[in-house]
Amino acid sequence: MKSTRLLSFVCLLSSFLLPTFSFSQSPLERSVRFADSRVAALAPAKRLNLESGASWDYANFLFLNSLLALDARLSQTRYLDYVRATAGSFLGADGKTIAKYKPDEHSVDNIAPGRLIETLYKITKDERYLNTIKLLREQINHQKRTAEGGFWHKDRYPHQMWLDGLFMLSPFYADYTANLAPDSEKRAAFDDIAKQIILMDKNAYDEKTGLYYHAWDEAREQSWADKTTGHSPNFWSRAIGWYAMAIVDVLDNFPADHPDRPAILAIFKKLADGVVKWQDPASGCWWQVTDQGSREGNYLEATSSCMFAYALAKAINRGWLPRDPYLAAVTKAYDGINTHLIRQNPDGSLDLTQCCKVAGLGYGRDGTFDYYVHEPIINNDNKGTGPYILAGIELDRLFNKNTPLSAIPPAPDFRYGTKPVPVPAKAAAPKPAATK
Repeated sequence: MKSTRLLSFVCLLSSFLLPTFSFSQSPLERSVRFADSRVAALAPAKRLNLESGASWDYANFLFLNSLLALDARLSQTRYLDYVRATAGSFLGADGKTIAKYKPDEHSVDNIAPGRLIETLYKITKDERYLNTIKLLREQINHQKRTAEGGFWHKDRYPHQMWLDGLFMLSPFYADYTANLAPDSEKRAAFDDIAKQIILMDKNAYDEKTGLYYHAWDEAREQSWADKTTGHSPNFWSRAIGWYAMAIVDVLDNFPADHPDRPAILAIFKKLADGVVKWQDPASGCWWQVTDQGSREGNYLEATSSCMFAYALAKAINRGWLPRDPYLAAVTKAYDGINTHLIRQNPDGSLDLTQCCKVAGLGYGRDGTFDYYVHEPIINNDNKGTGPYILAGIELDRLFNKNTPLSAIPPAPDFRYGTKPVPVPAKAAAPKPAATK
């Protein structure tokens, strides 16, 4: 009798501890359905390939890497051929050259695609990928730094650390150090990786709101920088999302016994508390300008909402955050994204809507509220599609869904290269603005 009562109590308690989703499909099924939809739209005309005019682009490669994470969760190679063909279009025959890669720019954005190449090397052991990884790792040796040792975002943004930049460089750096660096170099490299996260926290955190400013200028020279603090003037949700993803992806490879690991975990906890504090209570999503809510012009922004859902869910899964109170926030976020930001088209395909296309600082971009809310809003920006797929994978783990493969539809024929590749438009004079 006691055992029956205990079982009933446990079941009742579980119903409170495990929030339920509003959708019949599991998060993993939704990630597969969305991934299939996007690849079907992109693959026939090779729209992410070099020959179609695409760039060596961190957002595109984030999306491609999410497909390989989905393969791993499914124990399939559903997307591998497509990913290899797309990434390979940029690499020389031996991997020692990369089309459209300019190391002399010292842009951390150019390192981020290396995360995908690291994944491909682990899967295939192809020396071509190893050569590309080494080429990108060499750039880090020449990256300019602030007086405290923080990496500049790029040469054209001198003395500046951006939240975005932590994702662009640090996870690649950590993966390389853990898996490929000589043992004699590991400690100094992990010290350096930790330093970047800690310096960004030191120089960009706002105690009052619990949020992080988009960027920091140590020289206080930029028109957007506060002359006392060096901060940019506003809190942009996607920038904070990049920082959140950077930390959880670094932690995958960061030594458990490193003396700075507790500090990094504490920073992430602080970041998570700020993110949850500013989650929109009605939708579960996050606003383009994080702390401005429904102020006229502000909108629920998809890429950042997906980034936060992914980072928080992953942190709970790995034990870096407790389930309470973050589980409820993650569940509400994922439901909100699927309710308010995912659109099903008449043909059954899916779109991720309300994505901020670009935002940055400098060269006419002043970081004001009006600036952020007037940047273009598009569908299916790969700065959001990849995190949406990754969020579904982590939510599937978080709720122990273990979705059976029988629930996953067979891989469609993505018809790679079956449509004419669009002729790239004649290159215009390069614009100074970066896109984040």
